[in-house]
Amino acid sequence: MARPRQFDEDRVITAAMETFWRHGYEGTSTRDLCDSTGLGPSSLYNTFGGKRELYLRALDRYYETVTGAQIERLQGPGTAKDRLRAMMLHSVDSDLDADDGRGCFAINAAIELAGLDADVKRVVRRNFTRVEDEVRAVVEEGQRAGEIPADRDARALARLVQSTYYGLRVLGRVQDDRDVLLATIDNTLERL
Repeated sequence: MARPRQFDEDRVITAAMETFWRHGYEGTSTRDLCDSTGLGPSSLYNTFGGKRELYLRALDRYYETVTGAQIERLQGPGTAKDRLRAMMLHSVDSDLDADDGRGCFAINAAIELAGLDADVKRVVRRNFTRVEDEVRAVVEEGQRAGEIPADRDARALARLVQSTYYGLRVLGRVQDDRDVLLATIDNTLERL
């Protein structure tokens, strides 16, 4: 009896994430997934259960990697406003430097499927909530340091920053003028 071919599950999920991120859920075929992961259709379905299940795993991988890096930026050195600016500036630079125009996978999933699929909505909401909680923590640090007025609700300010951040991720797909995007960042930080 032939021994089944071994594969690196992490590599497969990362390859699937890149494929879904580039083409979207509906724009990604099973053939695309097989080509990018190196798995045959039966291995793909036997291992992951299907395209939808692999998409959810890809969203989880995004949460672990890209959102994880975003959180590290927020927890890094500098003043509260410096860290918030670094988070937003990184997205602007990433989107403007990218040749593929893929934007943010979590936002893409929210727009494409979260309104139609409760599991996708749950995964995307987890992503957004984690970012909001970290931004709130940075705002609270800024309030304790006197950098941000303490009489304002930290959660509301975090949502203002988060809304700007996600708005920048969408605008970055169509706005080529970095100065316009930087002005949006600076105006938001001045409002804190």
